[in-house]
Amino acid sequence: MDRRQFLAASSVGVAAAIAGCAGNPLSRTDSEPNEDANANASADRGEITVSATGEVDADPDRATISVGVQATGESADAVTDELATGAEQLRAAFDDLGIPEENVEEGRYRVHPAHGRDADGFEGSHSFEVTVTDVDRVGEVIDAAIEAGADDVGRVNFTLQEDTRSTLRKEAIDAALGSADEEASHIADNRNVELEGTTAVTTNDVAVHPVRETLSSGDAAEDAAPPTEIEADPVSVSASVTVTYSFDE
Repeated sequence: MDRRQFLAASSVGVAAAIAGCAGNPLSRTDSEPNEDANANASADRGEITVSATGEVDADPDRATISVGVQATGESADAVTDELATGAEQLRAAFDDLGIPEENVEEGRYRVHPAHGRDADGFEGSHSFEVTVTDVDRVGEVIDAAIEAGADDVGRVNFTLQEDTRSTLRKEAIDAALGSADEEASHIADNRNVELEGTTAVTTNDVAVHPVRETLSSGDAAEDAAPPTEIEADPVSVSASVTVTYSFDE
């Protein structure tokens, strides 16, 4: 979990928009009072608004595996019984792996008439969502589920635990703000003005982008074959900000 890459990209929104002007001098009359010194000073100030994004990559430290059993039979009761047996075997396998009960959630459960023009009887499915915090065990969980009778291995979502997510969220925002500062400084140099400070900051989208792997029962190890291994790409957390800076001409 040591690898982290910081990426930042940004785009300029509105640049060098003069703010706080005293009004149109052509519309003034001699009866209007002169502006005070502070208002005259503000007329020489403007704003630069920059939109920027930041992204942080890290190895996943949480994975959710979707597995289940399927059944067919002449009656709904027969399918229900077969699904119950399969679910019991899966739960026993998860228990043998030492996976806490709270990390095994019920997924979709369906029993319905068989599809197809010539199909008879009923069919059904019962799935589970299994969460592990050691992503190196994903292959082990899949192999154990297949051995226990699972014939529906769906997807694996690699993501981040809450503490890791919170840390990377802040780092992504920091990366976006750093990119905004760099862009604003470049614009100020190009326009020959001097930045004075930040007048507004808006955080837009802050999101975690999980890595998804779609599997089938054929991906699991068979007898005498090496254990299933799944290498996950890094999970990214991105943030975007809009920052307004004041400058003095």
